Parts: sequence; structure tokens; C-alpha cells
Amino acid sequence: MLERWRRWRAQRTLARRPIPDALWALTLARYPFLARRSEADLAALRELATLFLADKEFAGMQGLEVDDGMAVAIAAQACLPVLRLGLACYDAFKGIVVYPGAVMARREVMDEHGVVHEYEEELLGEAMPGGPMALSWPDVDLGGESTTWVCNVVIHEFAHVLDMRDGILDGMPPLPDRAAREHWQLVMQAEWSRFCRQVDAARGTLLDPYGAESIDEFFAVASEVFFVDPAALRADHPALYALLAGYYRQDPAAE
Repeated sequence: MLERWRRWRAQRTLARRPIPDALWALTLARYPFLARRSEADLAALRELATLFLADKEFAGMQGLEVDDGMAVAIAAQACLPVLRLGLACYDAFKGIVVYPGAVMARREVMDEHGVVHEYEEELLGEAMPGGPMALSWPDVDLGGESTTWVCNVVIHEFAHVLDMRDGILDGMPPLPDRAAREHWQLVMQAEWSRFCRQVDAARGTLLDPYGAESIDEFFAVASEVFFVDPAALRADHPALYALLAGYYRQDPAAE
């Protein structure tokens, strides 16, 4: 009965609050990596984005007004990773706060003498357990455009949301069984170690060197490239690409 009610509510939302054709076309034009997907994928993505918009609460910070175009841009990119996994993956939070510039996050660190020091860290975005999600609009607007490395803050932060679904931010999202977890750890650790050696040696890398900070950041950075420039990831990191394709249940390089 509950599942039937959920389907009815979703169908009502899709009928009453569809994303306008012109706005959807504009979103695809702004983010070419979305437009490259098949017609079937785009239809499913549009439906997921519609339901995402109905479920989440957007708030602009520091005087920023989040208009329909901004909200749809965020929703479409956020929904791409869960195109096959479903929106329930994002049930743990409701709020999305959008900043007109960098996200300033408060931090605390204790030194060796037990003294707590407070400072602010400048970020493109931040995913927090239970929310809200914080995003810098100028960086969202860039999408996958970058002169050096792929940079997609929406996919990056929502990859962290998926990673945290089991309560641990460790570069491993919830997986179905022990064998899958062991395989993930084996491949991800090997890929991350190789990547860190490349960064330490100052060799050019396809992935943003920020991924060397930790294995959870590596997962998020790799997810950005998986969706924005999948052919390059498949060519440079075939094992990593196959791992992500299995988890996300998508093969964007084949599109």
C-alpha cells in the first residue's frame, strides 16, 4: 500500500510540476555532458530531477536568490549519479544552501597542548551528514568546464552523500555483500595508490590532484570524471572506470 501511494504521489508531481521544456533545453545546453546521454536516459533524468526539486528545499545565502534555472541545474547534475540507483539514496537530507561565492566552513582543531583553534576554510561545496548540502553557485555554473581538470562540484559533493550512506566517509558507498566490498577495496586502493604516486612525482594526471588528499576525495573526484569525461577515464583508468560503472550501473563512455 505504501509503495502504491509513493508511485501515485510521484506521478502527481510529474504531472503538476514538470520542468518546462525551454528550461530543460537550456540546462542541457549549459551542461553538454548531460546532453550527450541517450534520449531514454534524458527522459529518466528529467523525471528524477522533477521529483528531486519537489523533495528538497533550496535556500540562497548572503542575498543570493535561487531561481528556477539554478535549481534545475543543481537537480539535473545531482540526479545523474542516481539515475539507476534511485532518489532514495538522498533521503538523509532535505536542505541545499547555495552561496554567491565560496562556501566558508567553520573548522576546529586541537593542538598538542589541548588548545582548540577555530578557523574558516574556503570550499567549493560541502556535504554534511544529515545535511544541508552547501554549494558555491559560480562553481556549480561551471559544470564540467575546466582548463586543467574536470571540476564538477555537484557530482563531487553528491558522491560524498552516497559514500556516507553507511555512516562512514571512506571512499566506499554501501555495497551488496562482502565480496563486492572486498573487490571495491582492492581496486580502489590500488588505483588511489597509483594516483598518489603520480601526484607525488608531479606527473600530469587526468584526475584533480585534490583526490590525493584521502581515498574518499579520490572517489568523489573520480566520480566527477566518470560522468563528465567518461571516455578519458576509461582510457586512463580502465579498472577504476569498470568499478564505478558497476556501482552506478551506468556506462557513459558507451553513449
